[in-house]
Amino acid sequence: MTISPFFTDLRSAYQAELDDLRQDSEGKDVLKKRLADKRSEIDFLVKMMELSPEMVAVVFHQAFAFSAPAVMDDLMGFEADELPDWTGLSNDIQMAPWAQHLADKVLGEPGGEWFLTVAATLEYMAGKPVNHAAQADDNEDNDEDSEEFDGDAEERADAKARKEAAEDWMVGQGFDRKE
Repeated sequence: MTISPFFTDLRSAYQAELDDLRQDSEGKDVLKKRLADKRSEIDFLVKMMELSPEMVAVVFHQAFAFSAPAVMDDLMGFEADELPDWTGLSNDIQMAPWAQHLADKVLGEPGGEWFLTVAATLEYMAGKPVNHAAQADDNEDNDEDSEEFDGDAEERADAKARKEAAEDWMVGQGFDRKE
């Protein structure tokens, strides 16, 4: 199983987003309440799907059931511009009924099909343990063929720039910058 640089970066950002939502300042578990709050803001959040998919994808936390793990394992290896549309995955990913209205909002936006594929893949990855040995093997392969993978560094830099732009935008909306 290979994880693309796109999903490697998003996975850690998605997990950090869930971790930020999980506890309040007193250490109480408030994930359920905070996810409900985020879900109620879907009209606003869809504007951030492309720049910060991990920040929007959390609204679909625990919304998917995966009947074809091999398909999901394959998706983790895709780069952002290679992902199949959501409609092509409907036989392999089932959505919880409570999330359908959120999906309808997302699908009504440009890039909505792409985003749902990303959100489902991130949620699938969140349920899988991180395999550091496999990632180390992948990194060694990349080092050996570094000329062939120069685009990976550019993609990571692009992902970082998108994340910084999204954070700047959130600060402009009155939110505190994540540290």
